[in-house]
Amino acid sequence: MVLDQPVSEISKPRRRLPNQRWQIYPQKTEFAQHLANLTNLSPIVSQLLINRGIETPEQAQAFLNPESLSLPSPLEEFPDLALSVELLQNAIACQDKIAICGDYDADGMTSTALLLRSLRTLGAKVDYAIPSRMHEGYGINKRIVEEFHSEGVGLILTVDNGISAFEPIARARELGLKIIVTDHHDIPQKLPPANAILNPKLIAESSPYRGVAGVGVAYILAVSLAQQLGETRGLIQPMLALFTLGTIADLAPLTGVNRRWVKRGLKHLPKSNLAGVQALIQVAGVQAREEEQGSRGAGE
Repeated sequence: MVLDQPVSEISKPRRRLPNQRWQIYPQKTEFAQHLANLTNLSPIVSQLLINRGIETPEQAQAFLNPESLSLPSPLEEFPDLALSVELLQNAIACQDKIAICGDYDADGMTSTALLLRSLRTLGAKVDYAIPSRMHEGYGINKRIVEEFHSEGVGLILTVDNGISAFEPIARARELGLKIIVTDHHDIPQKLPPANAILNPKLIAESSPYRGVAGVGVAYILAVSLAQQLGETRGLIQPMLALFTLGTIADLAPLTGVNRRWVKRGLKHLPKSNLAGVQALIQVAGVQAREEEQGSRGAGE
């Protein structure tokens, strides 16, 4: 018996969790040992990999060392990416006003911040709007389209939404606005009449870009545009920090490019100069704990 345990807790019988909450993977001892021999890993690690559907040395290598992945150019994977870059490049050159329509969740917010920051750095005239989930529902709507039009917007860019917004996007086209949809949600039976659509669910299932969240699509578009303009310096690390936050918060699968870029981003997050990231670090108390550990280490 624990001496400092309250009497009220001692007298309470312990509740057992229902068995159906636990799904135990069956052990594959021989297979795990075989994979361990091929990869020079321990059988326990091999079993963990097998539990995650990783059953070949090549898959294990890609999972444990994502930098070893041979990535195709996203321009080859996303059919409308080149057109999207061209539309944004022309808008920047002509100083046409660009408006981003985002979403209020972590994926949508990081997507919006990523594109807003990168486009402004690249010289674009750009603003944003976030629809109210409580009063307007999810995604771009006709009110926002009409408002953008009245403000002189020439190009609308949706992030983490838009793939199912047929009527608002049709209205935008009627008003003469160009529109790029970047989204990662399921594909509807009828695609919206946008000028360009970027969605990983429209590309091959075998593509390493297939599992990116909305912020992943935004990151791919921003990096492709920056590379086209030859202005990547100082942009990649801040974008990686936002990509990492949005990808993890949206529970996107940590495979393929997600795994590679999140691994890179996690190294940059503690040193990020983004005000939002610094605020999160401060609220979470992460920085304080690191400083305490450093002072204890120095004292020892």
